[in-house]
Amino acid sequence: MVKLKNTLYVTLPEAYLALDGENVVVLEKEKEVKRIPLHNLEAIITFGYTGASPALMRHCVELGIALTFFSAQGRFLCRVEGETRGNILLRKEQYRVSDDESRSLEAAKYFICGKLYNERAVLLRALRDHSMQLDCDMLRDAADRIARAIPMVKECMTLEELRGIEGEAASSYFGVFDSLILQNKKDFFWRGRSRRPPTDNLNALLSFCYSLLMNDCTSALEAVGLDSYAGFLHRDRPGRRSLALDLMEEFRAPVCDRFVLSLINTRQIDGSGFLHKENQAVIMDDNTRRKILAAWQKRKQEVIVHPFLGEKAEWGVLPLVQAQLLARWLRGDLDAYPPFLWR
Repeated sequence: MVKLKNTLYVTLPEAYLALDGENVVVLEKEKEVKRIPLHNLEAIITFGYTGASPALMRHCVELGIALTFFSAQGRFLCRVEGETRGNILLRKEQYRVSDDESRSLEAAKYFICGKLYNERAVLLRALRDHSMQLDCDMLRDAADRIARAIPMVKECMTLEELRGIEGEAASSYFGVFDSLILQNKKDFFWRGRSRRPPTDNLNALLSFCYSLLMNDCTSALEAVGLDSYAGFLHRDRPGRRSLALDLMEEFRAPVCDRFVLSLINTRQIDGSGFLHKENQAVIMDDNTRRKILAAWQKRKQEVIVHPFLGEKAEWGVLPLVQAQLLARWLRGDLDAYPPFLWR
């Protein structure tokens, strides 16, 4: 449970929210664990299955406080709020930015700067933690190439140019990705990205985790009133959640890639949990999928200090925090969108 700025995040799965006077009271097994004055809040976001009292929901509606419910796994369920006060204006501005390529480019630069910074941070963290097992010169060279690409992102003039810079940085990052696999090299190796379907164990893992992250980012955008289908870097395509893909960019390396490497290098999973089909597709068995989901939920509960806000937050609420910052930028409350920069 954490309060960031004017939003209360309740991550206790058995927490029940009640009203006492002008306070929201967080109860766990009928015992009070937190009490916060409602006048300090603009939004309440809760993860769990016990819910909130009708009295609290009504009072939040009267005060204009958005009360949003997620499942314990992070799936968006619903949002309780009164008369719409700004979501239509927010979405109209989102659509205007999405339709204007120059403004879309400005937004896309923020996401890609965050992505490149975090890819480099993953390589530097590996160098710090496993220098005796790695080709340090090779990893430093890749990290340096990515670092040189970041100023280029800020200067590029078109979305196509931006995609080219991002692609070259990705080649540097994934060019050394196989060396970050320190255990189970026979079962897990990197030979390039394969998607629909994944054709090796590592790609199957990455695809599954990227899908989990996509769900979290989509839920976060819906929670703050943004349209997850209208993106800036990723353009409109029927059925594609383009803005969720945009928001994912800054999280892929520090959230999914590091998580997958940790599962492999700590031997939490092995090759026996993957099934190889006749069409070369690779899928996970049910037991491996359960292990990954349990580890994913545990990782989401770990706490870090948000680099922009300077406050503690669980990994699992970071997409929500970034979605709120994106909404604030679109509304004009921030001069620039601050991407999540992992340190």
